[in-house]
Amino acid sequence: MKLKRQENIDLKIEMTPMIDCVFLLLIFFMVTSTFNRQEADISFSLPGVASQDEPVEIPDEQIIEITGDGQVLLNDLAYDKPGESDMPELVDTLKRFRASAEANKTSAMVTIAPADDVIQQRVVDVLNACSVAQISNVTFAVEDEE
Repeated sequence: MKLKRQENIDLKIEMTPMIDCVFLLLIFFMVTSTFNRQEADISFSLPGVASQDEPVEIPDEQIIEITGDGQVLLNDLAYDKPGESDMPELVDTLKRFRASAEANKTSAMVTIAPADDVIQQRVVDVLNACSVAQISNVTFAVEDEE
């Protein structure tokens, strides 16, 4: 039995579909990629806290007076309304005082001087304001009975 020999068939690979796929992939990756801009050097300085080597003269303590009608006075300046319990103005002032005391490398001290006829809830509101301002060195002033 004689076997037939097949003729050599030239195999051709179609390049057109492969090129189409490559271009589609290239376009897909170009569209989905993000290009990061290189950061430019912008010369400006950010605000910050300047530490000092020598202490600056600031009051060692702040005196908070509470009158009988509930008015809160910090160094003889009135803050917030007598009916407000959260006291945002006092809290902001106490936060600035604490920040300046820390920059000056001293401890922030607050003395509360309530009147004799003040409602105790108002004293608690002032203590809460000191707590929110993160002032832990709080004392009370008492009158001498003579």
